[in-house]
Amino acid sequence: MANTPSAKKRVRQILRKTEVNKSRRSRIRTFIRNVEEAIESKNVEAAKESLKLAQPEIMRGVTKGIFHKNNASRKISRLSARIKVISK
Repeated sequence: MANTPSAKKRVRQILRKTEVNKSRRSRIRTFIRNVEEAIESKNVEAAKESLKLAQPEIMRGVTKGIFHKNNASRKISRLSARIKVISK
């Protein structure tokens, strides 16, 4: 356990930050899940609309340090590719 006052403060800060990051990550996963459900149901319009809503959320996760930039880009790219396949 932390002994110095500064170490105790860091523990408190980490706990607060962890809660915020958890909720952000959960929100992003929900947006991604909405896109995937639309893809599974073969609803092209809903999938495109869901992706349009999910994309800024995913990139916001990058700026907040939840995802790496390449990871987010890969997620968006793969979702876009899957939408493109069902739209044919």
